Amino acid sequence: MLSTTDLRGTALSVTELRAALPRAEYDVEAALHAVTPIIDDVAERGAEALLDLAERFDGVRPTRLRVPAEVLTLALDQLDPDVRRALEISIERARLVHADQTRTDRTTQVTRGGTVTERWVPVDRVGLYVPGGLAVYPSSVVMNVVPAQIAGVGSLAVASPPQRENQGELAGYPHPTILAACALLGVDEVYAMGGAQAVAAFAHGFDDTTAATGEGETPRCEPVSLVTGPGNVFVAAAKRKLKGLIGIDAEAGPTEIAVLADASADPDLVAADLISQAEHDPLAASVLVTDSVELAEAVDAAVARRAAATKHSERVVTALTGPQSGTVLVDDVDAGLAVVNAYAAEHLEVITEDAPGVAARVRNAGAIFVGPYSPVSLGDYAAGSNHVLPTGGCACHSSGLSVQSFLRGIHVVEYDEAALAEIGPHVVTLAQAEDLPAHGEAVTARTGEGAS
Repeated sequence: MLSTTDLRGTALSVTELRAALPRAEYDVEAALHAVTPIIDDVAERGAEALLDLAERFDGVRPTRLRVPAEVLTLALDQLDPDVRRALEISIERARLVHADQTRTDRTTQVTRGGTVTERWVPVDRVGLYVPGGLAVYPSSVVMNVVPAQIAGVGSLAVASPPQRENQGELAGYPHPTILAACALLGVDEVYAMGGAQAVAAFAHGFDDTTAATGEGETPRCEPVSLVTGPGNVFVAAAKRKLKGLIGIDAEAGPTEIAVLADASADPDLVAADLISQAEHDPLAASVLVTDSVELAEAVDAAVARRAAATKHSERVVTALTGPQSGTVLVDDVDAGLAVVNAYAAEHLEVITEDAPGVAARVRNAGAIFVGPYSPVSLGDYAAGSNHVLPTGGCACHSSGLSVQSFLRGIHVVEYDEAALAEIGPHVVTLAQAEDLPAHGEAVTARTGEGAS
């Protein structure tokens, strides 16, 4: 079932490796043509555009865009107790891990009378996007909200597409489990809007005419400073289009897993993990990198058996047989490390002898899962790590979502008169070297001295 790329006996450069490895075809640039009129429509017509677009793309026209507090409470009250407990544990573990990511202000004494302090300040307002397409992702509520709350973000809003399957008091709102997760986390500003239009609404803000009061007051969804959270290619395109007006975490592409394994790995476990990611999306990537032909053959057989039996078999088979998935044969584990570092997977499993030692040598990955008892699905839900991770090879330069994603470092410079006088001549010299004499004059106006 898995195609094979045989790199044994080759010595490829990073550029050549990246060209040889399986990768999903994902054209964000092409999607820009589709999302630009959507973004413009939301900017111009606000709530009415959001309602029309929900009807067009989600098959349901919400009565209200902002989910009422009583609906959030109802969703939580109706949540299956086992699901609630699982979410509570996921939240507890995420808070434990992310609490250790907090930053403290640090002051450096550069010279007597001269200091530079790095002060960490949270973003004022954040829009958190939770997808609602082929699957339901209450776990993404946890992964977005927890680090933002720990960072100290003062204003959080969540958007997720309305679900046409919802009935009764939940009709026209996001999936009940999404709503319940928001309620568990204390998020009360939740909107029934999805896709590129949700990103546009967060970027531009809108008057929520669907929540207007009898006194004629119209609540407003204020613009955000940052939008985070995964989504489809149209969400990614909207982020690209609006970047600058808003900050973004990343242009997330289809999910991906790479497994670096040797002959010691259990092929059935490897197959199960490859399928677990293929279950997300027909474009999901599942890649096995191994120096064992025997393991590759056994994994392929196990994949075929498991794929035929799993619930979302059609979706899984499409993903596993697509150009983005396959097996890569290498000469040894060292060569395998070169491959996975060039691939820079969103999720990387290391299932080898001395897995911790091998994992320590990985340079590029969104998250690394070490050994046979650390499957990616653990990280998806309850390891305590964050599952919003860089895709498409971006792990070679970007990190996953964290508390840091919601903080800004501001340098606070404080020099007294003597400290400025000491360094002033050098500032003037550099200003003259750059032909910016007024820069130097801003110093000499205070010190009365020229260049040394």
